[in-house]
Amino acid sequence: MFDAQCDFAAVVYGLRDNPDRLLLDFTEDLRRSGVRTAGLVQLNSRMGQSDDHNVRTVVLSSGEIVPVTHDRDLGPTGCGLDCGQLASIAKIIEAAIHEGADLVVINRFGKLEAMGKGLIELIQKAAEADIPVLIAVPEHRFAGWIKYSAGMSVRLPCRRAALDRWWQSVAMEANGRSTATTFCAFVK
Repeated sequence: MFDAQCDFAAVVYGLRDNPDRLLLDFTEDLRRSGVRTAGLVQLNSRMGQSDDHNVRTVVLSSGEIVPVTHDRDLGPTGCGLDCGQLASIAKIIEAAIHEGADLVVINRFGKLEAMGKGLIELIQKAAEADIPVLIAVPEHRFAGWIKYSAGMSVRLPCRRAALDRWWQSVAMEANGRSTATTFCAFVK
């Protein structure tokens, strides 16, 4: 699935980082400049430190705010992912991929994705459509992400300047204005 023409970037974050806010701001700026983004970004969490267990997300292609957890109280062990809702969102994202999105953003390489579930199939669909992918990866799951991506991924710090530089190189390549083969080739 992955090859040397990688336009896959992992925003690797730690406990003090806020990848959700970073991805939301980044994709909003891209949207305003005419870039068609597809994907999902979490709204009300900072590393799972939300006061409630009702996780809401933004579907980037539509701007719709959608809950992805059950409304029932699950106690201190965490929230329960609504797999039906996630599957519905995945269909919306897949449609945006088929309609020619310019960028696919996956909110997390989380537990489900590490197990080959969740939104992981959308990464393959984006790769098949030759669409760049940006994914937030917690530091403790980065080794799993590298294994999944066969090492064909750029590691970005959870900083806006890094995302901007990556996107500029990807956009230049897509427009045929880059002398570097890919961002991966550029940083190697």
